[in-house]
Amino acid sequence: MKAFGGRRAVDGVDLALAEGERLAIVGPNGAGKTTVLRMAASLLRPDAGSLTIAGHPIPDEAARVRGMIGYLGHQPLLYLDLTAWQNLELFADLYGVPRHRARIEEMLDRVDLLARAYDPVRTFSRGMAQRLGLARLLLHDPRLLLLDEPHAGRDAFGAELLDTLLDEGRGSRAVVMVTRDLGRALVSGDRVVAMRRGRIVLEEGTAGLDEADFRARYEEIAG
Repeated sequence: MKAFGGRRAVDGVDLALAEGERLAIVGPNGAGKTTVLRMAASLLRPDAGSLTIAGHPIPDEAARVRGMIGYLGHQPLLYLDLTAWQNLELFADLYGVPRHRARIEEMLDRVDLLARAYDPVRTFSRGMAQRLGLARLLLHDPRLLLLDEPHAGRDAFGAELLDTLLDEGRGSRAVVMVTRDLGRALVSGDRVVAMRRGRIVLEEGTAGLDEADFRARYEEIAG
């Protein structure tokens, strides 16, 4: 449970995620989706209840699990005055990435920014900064990705690149993705959870799911 100013943003949410599973969370604005994600990322402390990642209770053992997690919020979490290389080097040091120079070069190449490796991030376009954010997200090869509206505001190239990078980890890396795009949630997730007013109101596996039926039920619930 998590409350802000007396209002319960998350109330009675009970979720379990298997290794390699993909969970999509949908719901209207204010449903509590991002709050759930930020608590899982140990960026918010729950007011009540329990949260465990890979057997470690959060927030008590948050330091032990942060290296397993890749979090992508609405901002790419980059230092504008540092170069692309310096940004990734900083995070590589933070996460103890082995052979970090080779890994940084590999990730910059994957996001088509190797030629801009030594340019300050403040000189990048929004799309370039978002791609560097993807490199930061995956740099330490996390076991769990927490993604908050990851496709929002991306250009076509960036969205396609994101999908490619996520598909490469399918089955071996768990993903929790918050999105308002129900169609994308049904395609991307193994399971879809709909939230409203801090609670789970609908939960279904996507294998064999009747999309039209689920959409009708979701729209009735979401209002």
